[in-house]
Amino acid sequence: MAKARKLVIGGASAFAEIAREYFDADSDYQVVGFTVEQAHLQQSVLHGLPVVPFEALEQHFAPADHAFHAAVTYTQLNRLRARLAASAKARGYALASYVSSRAFVWRNVQFGEHCFVFEDNTVQPFVRIGDNVVLWSGNHIGHHSVIEDHCFVSSHVVVSGFCRVGRASFLGVNATLANNVTLGKDNWVGPNTVLMKDTADGALFRSEQSEPARVSAPRFFRVAA
Repeated sequence: MAKARKLVIGGASAFAEIAREYFDADSDYQVVGFTVEQAHLQQSVLHGLPVVPFEALEQHFAPADHAFHAAVTYTQLNRLRARLAASAKARGYALASYVSSRAFVWRNVQFGEHCFVFEDNTVQPFVRIGDNVVLWSGNHIGHHSVIEDHCFVSSHVVVSGFCRVGRASFLGVNATLANNVTLGKDNWVGPNTVLMKDTADGALFRSEQSEPARVSAPRFFRVAA
Protein backbone atom coordinates (compact mmCIF):
# COMPACT_ATOMS: atom_id res chain seq x y z
CA MET A 1 0.00 0.00 0.00
CA ALA A 2 1.36 3.45 -0.94
CA LYS A 3 2.18 5.78 1.92
CA ALA A 4 0.26 9.03 2.20
CA ARG A 5 3.29 11.20 3.02
CA LYS A 6 5.69 11.86 0.14
CA LEU A 7 9.28 12.94 0.65
CA VAL A 8 12.06 14.43 -1.46
CA ILE A 9 15.64 13.81 -0.34
CA GLY A 10 18.15 16.62 -0.70
CA GLY A 11 21.41 15.13 -1.95
CA ALA A 12 22.50 12.21 -4.12
CA SER A 13 25.44 10.90 -2.10
CA ALA A 14 25.78 7.76 0.01
CA PHE A 15 23.89 9.45 2.87
CA ALA A 16 21.03 10.26 0.51
CA GLU A 17 20.86 6.61 -0.54
CA ILE A 18 20.90 5.50 3.09
CA ALA A 19 18.25 8.06 4.07
CA ARG A 20 15.96 6.84 1.31
CA GLU A 21 16.35 3.26 2.58
CA TYR A 22 15.51 4.21 6.18
CA PHE A 23 12.59 6.49 5.35
CA ASP A 24 11.04 3.91 3.02
CA ALA A 25 11.49 0.93 5.36
CA ASP A 26 10.91 2.51 8.76
CA SER A 27 8.75 5.64 8.55
CA ASP A 28 5.44 7.01 7.33
CA TYR A 29 7.18 8.62 4.35
CA GLN A 30 7.60 7.35 0.81
CA VAL A 31 10.63 8.82 -0.95
CA VAL A 32 9.65 9.92 -4.46
CA GLY A 33 12.76 11.73 -5.64
CA PHE A 34 16.09 13.38 -4.96
CA THR A 35 17.27 16.94 -5.51
CA VAL A 36 20.73 18.48 -5.91
CA GLU A 37 21.86 22.02 -6.61
CA GLN A 38 22.31 22.54 -10.34
CA ALA A 39 26.09 23.01 -10.12
CA HIS A 40 26.44 19.52 -8.59
CA LEU A 41 23.80 17.68 -10.63
CA GLN A 42 25.54 14.72 -12.28
CA GLN A 43 22.69 12.26 -12.86
CA SER A 44 18.98 12.36 -13.61
CA VAL A 45 17.99 9.09 -11.93
CA LEU A 46 19.04 7.42 -8.66
CA HIS A 47 17.62 4.02 -7.66
CA GLY A 48 14.87 4.48 -10.20
CA LEU A 49 13.78 7.87 -8.84
CA PRO A 50 14.25 11.27 -10.49
CA VAL A 51 17.07 13.60 -9.44
CA VAL A 52 16.03 17.21 -10.11
CA PRO A 53 17.70 20.62 -9.70
CA PHE A 54 17.13 22.09 -6.25
CA GLU A 55 16.61 25.53 -7.78
CA ALA A 56 13.60 24.17 -9.72
CA LEU A 57 12.27 21.81 -7.06
CA GLU A 58 8.73 23.26 -7.06
CA GLN A 59 8.37 22.49 -10.77
CA HIS A 60 8.72 18.77 -10.04
CA PHE A 61 7.42 18.30 -6.48
CA ALA A 62 4.80 20.69 -5.13
CA PRO A 63 5.48 21.97 -1.57
CA ALA A 64 1.88 21.33 -0.55
CA ASP A 65 2.22 17.63 -1.31
CA HIS A 66 5.83 16.84 -0.39
CA ALA A 67 8.12 17.06 2.62
CA PHE A 68 11.88 17.56 2.38
CA HIS A 69 14.94 16.19 4.14
CA ALA A 70 18.52 17.26 3.40
CA ALA A 71 20.57 14.06 3.71
CA VAL A 72 23.91 15.84 3.89
CA THR A 73 26.70 15.10 6.36
CA TYR A 74 28.94 17.68 8.08
CA THR A 75 30.08 19.52 4.94
CA GLN A 76 31.18 23.09 5.79
CA LEU A 77 30.69 22.36 9.49
CA ASN A 78 27.05 21.48 8.84
CA ARG A 79 26.36 24.75 7.00
CA LEU A 80 25.34 23.08 3.74
CA ARG A 81 22.72 20.88 5.41
CA ALA A 82 21.39 23.86 7.35
CA ARG A 83 21.22 26.05 4.25
CA LEU A 84 19.34 23.49 2.15
CA ALA A 85 16.83 22.82 4.92
CA ALA A 86 16.26 26.54 5.52
CA SER A 87 15.76 27.18 1.81
CA ALA A 88 13.27 24.33 1.43
CA LYS A 89 11.32 25.48 4.49
CA ALA A 90 11.19 29.07 3.21
CA ARG A 91 9.76 27.74 -0.05
CA GLY A 92 6.91 25.99 1.76
CA TYR A 93 8.18 22.44 2.28
CA ALA A 94 7.63 20.70 5.59
CA LEU A 95 10.90 19.39 7.02
CA ALA A 96 10.85 15.66 7.75
CA SER A 97 12.69 13.91 10.59
CA TYR A 98 13.61 10.28 10.97
CA VAL A 99 14.04 8.51 14.32
CA SER A 100 14.82 4.82 14.02
CA SER A 101 12.38 2.42 15.61
CA ARG A 102 15.52 0.63 16.84
CA ALA A 103 16.79 3.63 18.79
CA PHE A 104 16.10 3.93 22.53
CA VAL A 105 14.65 7.38 23.08
CA TRP A 106 13.18 8.18 26.50
CA ARG A 107 9.64 9.53 26.56
CA ASN A 108 10.48 13.11 27.58
CA VAL A 109 13.30 13.73 25.09
CA GLN A 110 12.65 16.88 23.07
CA PHE A 111 13.56 17.04 19.37
CA GLY A 112 13.69 20.00 17.05
CA GLU A 113 12.80 19.68 13.36
CA HIS A 114 14.77 18.05 10.57
CA CYS A 115 16.70 15.47 12.62
CA PHE A 116 18.01 12.04 11.63
CA VAL A 117 18.57 9.43 14.35
CA PHE A 118 20.01 6.06 13.38
CA GLU A 119 19.60 2.70 15.11
CA ASP A 120 21.17 1.80 18.47
CA ASN A 121 21.27 5.35 19.81
CA THR A 122 20.49 5.66 23.51
CA VAL A 123 18.95 9.03 24.35
CA GLN A 124 18.30 9.34 28.06
CA PRO A 125 15.69 11.34 30.05
CA PHE A 126 15.47 15.12 29.85
CA VAL A 127 17.72 15.40 26.79
CA ARG A 128 17.02 18.25 24.36
CA ILE A 129 18.10 17.98 20.73
CA GLY A 130 17.88 20.99 18.47
CA ASP A 131 17.04 21.42 14.79
CA ASN A 132 18.97 19.74 11.98
CA VAL A 133 20.90 17.26 14.14
CA VAL A 134 22.26 13.92 12.90
CA LEU A 135 22.95 11.09 15.36
CA TRP A 136 24.68 8.30 13.44
CA SER A 137 24.60 4.74 14.81
CA GLY A 138 25.31 3.66 18.38
CA ASN A 139 25.72 6.85 20.41
CA HIS A 140 24.96 7.48 24.09
CA ILE A 141 23.40 10.87 24.86
CA GLY A 142 23.30 11.22 28.65
CA HIS A 143 20.51 12.61 30.80
CA HIS A 144 19.86 16.35 30.94
CA SER A 145 22.24 17.03 28.05
CA VAL A 146 21.57 19.46 25.20
CA ILE A 147 22.69 19.14 21.60
CA GLU A 148 22.19 22.47 19.90
CA ASP A 149 21.12 23.09 16.29
CA HIS A 150 23.03 21.83 13.22
CA CYS A 151 25.27 19.29 14.97
CA PHE A 152 26.57 15.98 13.61
CA VAL A 153 27.34 13.17 16.06
CA SER A 154 29.05 10.22 14.39
CA SER A 155 29.12 6.65 15.72
CA HIS A 156 29.80 5.37 19.27
CA VAL A 157 30.11 8.83 20.80
CA VAL A 158 29.48 9.21 24.53
CA VAL A 159 27.94 12.48 25.69
CA SER A 160 27.69 12.16 29.46
CA GLY A 161 25.09 13.77 31.72
CA PHE A 162 24.49 17.53 31.92
CA CYS A 163 26.58 18.30 28.82
CA ARG A 164 25.93 20.92 26.16
CA VAL A 165 27.15 20.48 22.58
CA GLY A 166 27.42 23.85 20.90
CA ARG A 167 25.74 24.81 17.65
CA ALA A 168 27.16 23.40 14.39
CA SER A 169 29.69 21.12 16.08
CA PHE A 170 30.98 17.74 14.94
CA LEU A 171 31.82 14.78 17.19
CA GLY A 172 33.97 12.06 15.63
CA VAL A 173 33.79 8.31 16.14
CA ASN A 174 34.37 7.22 19.77
CA ALA A 175 34.65 10.79 21.08
CA THR A 176 33.78 11.17 24.76
CA LEU A 177 32.49 14.13 26.78
CA ALA A 178 32.71 13.78 30.55
CA ASN A 179 29.87 14.95 32.82
CA ASN A 180 29.01 18.66 32.87
CA VAL A 181 31.16 19.57 29.84
CA THR A 182 30.07 22.44 27.60
CA LEU A 183 31.37 22.28 24.05
CA GLY A 184 31.58 25.63 22.30
CA LYS A 185 29.87 26.26 18.99
CA ASP A 186 31.64 25.27 15.76
CA ASN A 187 33.82 22.70 17.50
CA TRP A 188 35.43 19.85 15.57
CA VAL A 189 36.20 16.87 17.82
CA GLY A 190 38.24 14.15 16.16
CA PRO A 191 37.88 10.38 16.66
CA ASN A 192 38.81 8.91 20.07
CA THR A 193 39.08 12.36 21.66
CA VAL A 194 38.25 12.64 25.37
CA LEU A 195 37.14 16.04 26.69
CA MET A 196 37.07 16.63 30.43
CA LYS A 197 36.48 20.39 30.54
CA ASP A 198 34.65 23.14 28.68
CA THR A 199 35.89 24.29 25.27
CA ALA A 200 36.00 27.61 23.46
CA ASP A 201 33.99 28.42 20.32
CA GLY A 202 35.66 27.19 17.15
CA ALA A 203 38.00 24.72 18.87
CA LEU A 204 39.55 21.97 16.76
CA PHE A 205 40.62 18.73 18.47
CA ARG A 206 42.67 16.39 16.31
CA SER A 207 43.20 12.78 17.28
CA GLU A 208 46.59 11.20 16.72
CA GLN A 209 47.01 8.58 14.02
CA SER A 210 48.32 5.32 15.47
CA GLU A 211 51.81 4.49 14.24
CA PRO A 212 52.72 0.93 13.17
CA ALA A 213 55.17 -0.93 15.37
CA ARG A 214 58.65 -1.64 14.03
CA VAL A 215 57.94 -5.36 14.07
CA SER A 216 55.44 -6.72 11.53
CA ALA A 217 52.21 -8.42 12.61
CA PRO A 218 53.20 -11.83 11.12
CA ARG A 219 56.56 -11.70 12.91
CA PHE A 220 54.94 -10.66 16.20
CA PHE A 221 52.50 -13.56 16.03
CA ARG A 222 55.14 -15.92 14.58
CA VAL A 223 53.17 -16.82 11.48
CA ALA A 224 54.17 -16.97 7.84
CA ALA A 225 53.63 -13.74 5.92
